[in-house]
Amino acid sequence: MQEFTYKGRNVRGELKTGIMEGDHAGVIADHLLGIGITPVEITPLVETNPLSRQSDWLQRVFTAQPITPMDVMLFSRQMNTLLKAGVPILRALTGLQESTKNNTLADLLQDLRVSLNSGRELSAALRRHPKVFSTFYISMVQVGEMTGMLDVTFDRLYAYLDFERDMKERITTAMRYPMFVVIAMGIAIVIINLFVIPVFARVYEGFHADLPVITKMLIGFSAFMLNYWILMLVMLAALVFGFRFYIGTIGGRYQWDKRKFRLPIVGAIIFKATLSRFARSMALTFQSGMPVLQGMDVVGMVVDNAFMRQRIDKMREGLERGESILHTAVEANVFTPMVLQMIAVGEETGDLDGLMAEVADMYEQEVKYEVSTLSAKIEPILIVSLGALVLVLALGVFLPMWDLGKAAMH
Repeated sequence: MQEFTYKGRNVRGELKTGIMEGDHAGVIADHLLGIGITPVEITPLVETNPLSRQSDWLQRVFTAQPITPMDVMLFSRQMNTLLKAGVPILRALTGLQESTKNNTLADLLQDLRVSLNSGRELSAALRRHPKVFSTFYISMVQVGEMTGMLDVTFDRLYAYLDFERDMKERITTAMRYPMFVVIAMGIAIVIINLFVIPVFARVYEGFHADLPVITKMLIGFSAFMLNYWILMLVMLAALVFGFRFYIGTIGGRYQWDKRKFRLPIVGAIIFKATLSRFARSMALTFQSGMPVLQGMDVVGMVVDNAFMRQRIDKMREGLERGESILHTAVEANVFTPMVLQMIAVGEETGDLDGLMAEVADMYEQEVKYEVSTLSAKIEPILIVSLGALVLVLALGVFLPMWDLGKAAMH
């Protein structure tokens, strides 16, 4: 198929332009008429020679600017403002494309405009850029399209992305000192095993004495690192890639997402953040007036956890059988007593959306508190680990010297 540029006017007389693929100009004209645009001009896209295309490609590679999460946040905020003011989506995207200074983002907005002109929904157009827009983001936009609350959805997305950004900054700050200590410990272990212990091993060999068990272990591990360091690097790389492959499978992702909640220290944070996302998306779907079964489908798409998604699917199956939301939530065996109590009160009072929003706010605050105390929880573990490492090295290196010193004194 060939690409054509077109100009046309809609039923309100507004000029529409874009790029569309088709076998010939007649196909493009028929498609434009089908979506309510009267074509004025349809011309084949001029094909440039290969050398100019290559130079343009090289120029775009070297001048391309990455689309950051902050760009997505600003896009969400601006779309909320424009749509709330009654600006049509295509005109809003055109205005954002003309005002942005990021050439990569401008190309993305142009692609969104072309997709919308070709009859796609906004969520389908966003799905063409999975590296920029997450599954959660696209699912939420789809909720807004189905409920007619797209402006509210973009406002919620901005708040959610701002919360995620704040959490990442807090986690980075909390983990800076522990990561520094862990890296320093790793470097120290490598240096000691490759350069320090071999020297002591040669000294001990000259004594022809029976060495303590801990010293033999240290010397053996040092010799293994010296002789098989390439094998150790290969095994580490294989372990990393194997884990990535495992969680890339359906069963592996389910098992990993299930075990995430049981991880020490960080498991509680992940669980509360997942409950917050579940409650927030449920509140939004109920506020929009979406039917319960359809709303549970959307909530399942939004929750970014395979284990939780499977539990939500079971809740939907129970609702299809006529069971209450509370009963299906209890059967899911994944929600805290507080969430179950709020669901029970919400069903009884008819204010389930409001109570779910309160649950989301509460868990977001708890996640912030857990993250702020993350460093304080990790520091004692690091101190004990560092002390144990120093003790093992000290005993392994100096015990033979101590024994030899005592023998010489006697």
